[in-house]
Amino acid sequence: MKYLSDIRHIIHTDAAKNSAKLLSANIVAQAIGLIIYPVLTRLYSPEDFGLFNLFSSIGGILVLLATAEYQYAIVLPKRDKDAIALFQTGSFIALVVIAFIALTIPFRHNIANLFNTPELADWYFLLPLFVAGSAFWNLLNYWLTRKKQFSNISIYQLSQSIINSGTKYFFGISGFLAGGLIVSSVVGCIASFIISLTMALRKYAIQFTHISVSRCKYVANKYANFPKFSLVRALVNQFFGQIPVLLLTPVFGTSSIGYWSMAVLLAFTPVNMISRSVYQVLFQKMNHDTQSQRPLTAFYKKLVIYTLLIASAGSCILYPFLPTLTQWLLGDTWDTTGIYIRYMLPWLTFSLIVASTGFIPDLFFKQRTGLFFEILLATTRLIGVLIGIFAHNFTVAIAGYAFGSAIVTCTQLGWFWILIKRYDRKINEATS
Repeated sequence: MKYLSDIRHIIHTDAAKNSAKLLSANIVAQAIGLIIYPVLTRLYSPEDFGLFNLFSSIGGILVLLATAEYQYAIVLPKRDKDAIALFQTGSFIALVVIAFIALTIPFRHNIANLFNTPELADWYFLLPLFVAGSAFWNLLNYWLTRKKQFSNISIYQLSQSIINSGTKYFFGISGFLAGGLIVSSVVGCIASFIISLTMALRKYAIQFTHISVSRCKYVANKYANFPKFSLVRALVNQFFGQIPVLLLTPVFGTSSIGYWSMAVLLAFTPVNMISRSVYQVLFQKMNHDTQSQRPLTAFYKKLVIYTLLIASAGSCILYPFLPTLTQWLLGDTWDTTGIYIRYMLPWLTFSLIVASTGFIPDLFFKQRTGLFFEILLATTRLIGVLIGIFAHNFTVAIAGYAFGSAIVTCTQLGWFWILIKRYDRKINEATS
């Protein structure tokens, strides 16, 4: 009965209501993607998905550089003028990075040859647009989170999914296959950002008209830990998160990467659907609680227990059926994707809670230790992939990568718990 009472209490909190709002939009957005992918896998080849994943992997790393992670700091200041200055600082950095990427376009063939994928050169010119749409959305996203404008965030999620899926299908049936997935992702990203930006400007345009260079310098220095440690941590995570794509594509080709990328997509769809919705709401809530000197242990303990129980049960149920399910869902040749997902299940279980509360190091300004965990994660992933390369076995590389990720993610979850307990201990000592 106590657990039922806890659940009722959690359901009626503002955090739960806001999470439900984002989660509902995420469910619909992800459902659209899941519905369309069985069609897309019968239109596009694994090689097409491999090329798209390579483009996205490179773009994802550059998006991190484009804001220097200052978007996460936007939620933290007590005064809006500091948050606005952080938004402006991140925007300036983004413009510089985007301009630099544009200057590399003449060397696109050389870059494509590094990955033994000449087809990449044909679509490299879209990279600045992809980075621009993603980077400026990241900044806007956390301003909207700060202002609790979760409806606008939900509209972005829905519009991106609809536009992205619709254009992928249209290009597929039109025979535009080689770059159709890439062009669709860029169109969806840019169009959805414009929609959300238009809505935000109606309410906040006046606040952003004044640019104070001195204020931007002040907040850039005050929150310097974000580019110093959070950015490095994120780059390490992103780069080594894409190690299978970046290192295995030249060795095994885009077809194997296509199966792997589909495994990651299907496996992390429910994880991302939940964690992205919960992350922003929990970040805002726990930041408010720490500013108000409220304890966090009880809330965090319930969150961890319930999440791990649900994720573990789901993994056990799905394990025997995964190859058959992916074959039925995607087509006769895609059972390999289900085998890869099996190796990922322990990692997915721990990732669900770690991804949902990944802001905790930023909350307590522990970015330096957070960077250590990312380096540890990167090292284990790299070792797993290199073992597979030396064995010339793609499956061994994927299994090593997934198991290494699971071990370090579990350890990281324990570290989050220690940070919460230390914070509560300080609160109790201050009030006793």
